[in-house]
Amino acid sequence: MRVVLAGGGTAGHIEPALALADALRRNDPNVGITCLGTERGLETRLVPQRGYELALIPPVPLPRTLTPQLLSVPGRLRGAINAAANVLDQARADILVGFGGYVATPGYLAARKRKVPIIVHEANPKPGLANKLGARFTDHVAVSHSDSPLPNATFVGIPLRREIAALDRLAMGDKARSYFGLLPDLPTLLIFGGSQGARSLNQAAVASAPYFRQAGIQVLHIVGPKNTEEPEPASGGPQYVTIPYCDRMDLAYAAADMAMCRAGAMTCAELAAVALPAVYVPLPIGNGEQKLNAEPIVAAGGGMLVDNAELSPDWIAQHLLPVLADPGRVAHMSEAAGRMGRRDADVALAKMVYDVVHAAGRS
Repeated sequence: MRVVLAGGGTAGHIEPALALADALRRNDPNVGITCLGTERGLETRLVPQRGYELALIPPVPLPRTLTPQLLSVPGRLRGAINAAANVLDQARADILVGFGGYVATPGYLAARKRKVPIIVHEANPKPGLANKLGARFTDHVAVSHSDSPLPNATFVGIPLRREIAALDRLAMGDKARSYFGLLPDLPTLLIFGGSQGARSLNQAAVASAPYFRQAGIQVLHIVGPKNTEEPEPASGGPQYVTIPYCDRMDLAYAAADMAMCRAGAMTCAELAAVALPAVYVPLPIGNGEQKLNAEPIVAAGGGMLVDNAELSPDWIAQHLLPVLADPGRVAHMSEAAGRMGRRDADVALAKMVYDVVHAAGRS
């Protein structure tokens, strides 16, 4: 079987695609996998790191407003579709699985042109333009929100890396805390804002360092590679560890009792899967999808939600610290978060791939 994955641009598109690739390869080490991408996206680093073939096509971002650039879109899109069609031909693709983003639109149109079966995976509650288009070309749509507006939607969740999906936080807790230089027996808060960090979240957290120390709470804060926030050194009290980047998020999750973070689709899916409760601070731009990502987890009791504009040291002191000081409440929230998680979405989506390819008589 030969599979082309279209999910470039951001980690939210790339990581589910790579998790599916891993699941397919675990089932059949000989499966052919090619990832579509552009030279602008994180896929140029992430895909080769994971050992998969990357085929680049021209990026065709769609302007959000009426600008002169809009006139160049049809011609550029034709070029990207032709490039994607060539990739499908060279790979002798049996199926294309799209995850949204710039690279998915030409991928879907090329697959339709070549009569290659399509699966669409949508991670967000509000589908993007690319996946709305792709869903018109197929009956096979996988979603991570059961009330998705896309037609023919089947709930599967978001495919996650195995080291996250298979993580036993309790069993790994002591090892993980030691890895980051943390003590084994103190309440621990993990703070992160995505791969690049989040300035407003970082500033509120660093300004709260005295409150954390007074409350006996240690902190692991992933500030992002371009951020320099760090609390003033203080003698005594629990650790406040800052690191610019973390390539072992499984250990970061295992080290923590609770998180404070943005509410991207991947973040919410990972935290729920490992049963880590969180204070979600949705990114205050876009179409509000981050808040929609977090709301079901919060409604089930697995987290807290605070607007970016309301996050402050006072809010943290009044609302977050009392929770962290109550182990029973943290345990209850962990159980609630875990009930909302799905650890086998990669397997479910891989099964859909095999079923569609088999039904099409292509393998």
